[in-house]
Amino acid sequence: MSGLGRSLALSMGALLLTPVPVPAFADAACGDAGRVVRYLVVLDRGTSEQEAGSQVRAACGETAIYYPQVSIGVVKSADPRFAANFGPARVFSAQQLRHTQRRPELPARRGTPVADRTDQQWNLTMIDANGYRGSPDVVVGVLDSGVDADHPDLAGAVDRADSAGCLTGVPDTSPSAWAPTTSAHGTHVAGIIAAADDGKGITGVAPGVRVASVKVIDDSGYVTPEAAVCGLMWAAARHLPIVNTSFSIDPWNVPCSRRAGYQVVHEAIARAVEYATAQGTLDIAAATNEAVNLTPSPGAGAPASSGCEELPAGLRDPVTVSAVGPDGTKAGYSSYGLGVVDLAAPGGAGDDCVLSTVPGGYAKMCGTSMAAPHAAGVAALVASAHPGFTAGQLRNALYQGARPMPCPDDYDLTGDGRQDAFCAGYTGYNGFYGRGMVDAASALSAAAGG
Repeated sequence: MSGLGRSLALSMGALLLTPVPVPAFADAACGDAGRVVRYLVVLDRGTSEQEAGSQVRAACGETAIYYPQVSIGVVKSADPRFAANFGPARVFSAQQLRHTQRRPELPARRGTPVADRTDQQWNLTMIDANGYRGSPDVVVGVLDSGVDADHPDLAGAVDRADSAGCLTGVPDTSPSAWAPTTSAHGTHVAGIIAAADDGKGITGVAPGVRVASVKVIDDSGYVTPEAAVCGLMWAAARHLPIVNTSFSIDPWNVPCSRRAGYQVVHEAIARAVEYATAQGTLDIAAATNEAVNLTPSPGAGAPASSGCEELPAGLRDPVTVSAVGPDGTKAGYSSYGLGVVDLAAPGGAGDDCVLSTVPGGYAKMCGTSMAAPHAAGVAALVASAHPGFTAGQLRNALYQGARPMPCPDDYDLTGDGRQDAFCAGYTGYNGFYGRGMVDAASALSAAAGG
């Protein structure tokens, strides 16, 4: 997949993601508030592009892009009545909920990337990933804040042809659309997966594989639902075997509280992840850093507007990863939950964070954002050894190769005599660690039938 600068139609494949050309707000009966607002719309499954366009125009909107495979569109409208016209239960606008507080990024310590710093990578030893190498035929989609393609540890790994910016909900293949700006987060995640094993800097879990920078996180650390849908559909269209989603889609910024429009967002993300999985793309998701129990409420049934479900981590199809510190205990910040968390991986704790690449050098960061790419890297090693594996087979190799971890007898991190969280389940499967610690050697052995 080469040829930087190819047209969107060619890069996406015929009829996969086609912007629908319609006149902008041509109906004289449509209002104009002087501000164009972007909406995510969810239609009945099987709705054609033509029918979707008709419904959008009738509600005084203009379709920016329509994904017929999942019947989801991104729409713009200057009419303040668009949501009411289209149907509030089918439309959501993250712009109207946009909070102004910036989400803090850990400072990126910059330096000259020359010295070998692999002796600081306790994380690779923890998952038995030292000495492995992946195939350049395997491309992992890093759905994040952009990847620095000029970093010496990543310069040979970034697949520019499969990279795109998705912040508007419409894929943009220009390098400026997928490059990082102020955030080091995506470059850090990419380094954990694929940093070169060249005796300099750090080494990734799967050196030799490539990464595609699919930018869905903006400079405030914010992910809109339409950006996430775009990223997942792009990865599916490009036939990427693995994507890493180290983020949570929370336009409301109020986890575990009533969230207006949640059903629309849930349905859109669930459809996109389900479609990507069916196309052979395995989603590895971070469990999030809210330190909350994500276990679904008994008898909850359809997704509600309240509860602690995180997207995409709480969905059925992703492999959701919690974070542990160097001692192997669940990090205090890591969310957890029986039936949600599938695996555990190094995310760091306290001063012992995970060292990886950032623009201009290296930095240590802690979080489930760092745990997920360890699993993505191991999946990439398996995909390298078994090119024909489906998403389900990659998932099974990760699960079968995981090292079971029991619930801790005492989880009092603060020493105040009270448990900071409660671990449900048993050694082979529990809410803190899922099926256990990601293990590269064991996953490869399981994949080979060993």
